[in-house]
Amino acid sequence: MQRRSVLVFAGLDPSGGAGISADIEAIGAMGAHALPIITALTVQDNDRVFAVNPVDAAIIHHQAQVLTDKIAISAVKIGIVGNRANAEAIADVIRALRQKQPDFPVVLDTVLASGHGDALSDDKPEAALQALIGQATLVAPNLPEAARLCPGIDKLEAQAQHLLGLGARHVLIKGGHGTSAHDVVNRWFSQNDGHAWSWQRIPGEFHGSGCTLAAAIAGLLAQNKPMRETLTLAQHYAHQALASAYQIATGQRIPHRGTRFPE
Repeated sequence: MQRRSVLVFAGLDPSGGAGISADIEAIGAMGAHALPIITALTVQDNDRVFAVNPVDAAIIHHQAQVLTDKIAISAVKIGIVGNRANAEAIADVIRALRQKQPDFPVVLDTVLASGHGDALSDDKPEAALQALIGQATLVAPNLPEAARLCPGIDKLEAQAQHLLGLGARHVLIKGGHGTSAHDVVNRWFSQNDGHAWSWQRIPGEFHGSGCTLAAAIAGLLAQNKPMRETLTLAQHYAHQALASAYQIATGQRIPHRGTRFPE
């Protein structure tokens, strides 16, 4: 039995709640295999980020080269990149992969800060991500991230069109930071399609919810599922993971990513 492989670029969260740990678990739950490349070593717990130490871009590129020389890559998932040099290295890897397979999916989780606003880059993360937005099959910002990536643009639809104009093929704007106490609305935009999903808001705060959703999307796209079906299934999975989240300390809970994948 062989699994499709997802090349993952993300930071190491020592609390195990977000970053590369979340990606490995969620991609595995989707029936794919994660190839994890760490972009940054972070100092954090389940609530706060205290330091971010980017890995050298040459190491990241070398790791990716060794993997891609031998293993067929079916998707790429990108979380925090750490700095502009790392983003450029990842963009180079994607360009090389697309010479062999022009349409393989790239999921960019535009992580600009922690849930408490702590920085996750050693420079301006919006600038670092410019090298990757145009490479992305799907860009998945939350509401604050969409606003930061689209300065001076207030309306959600206009923000999505701005990101599509930068080269992203699809945009999923996540509504977890919305003002409704009852519902979370996630909106998908593309040039030819779109949809909005409304989910019952689960009380509390969670560490790694965005990573979980983006990684699940990458795991499903790696298996050639259509975008609309992928987004629906991945959101079901992420919602279920939050509903069964567990505590490791006071503060944010950890999504239970081992939860049963929705049929």
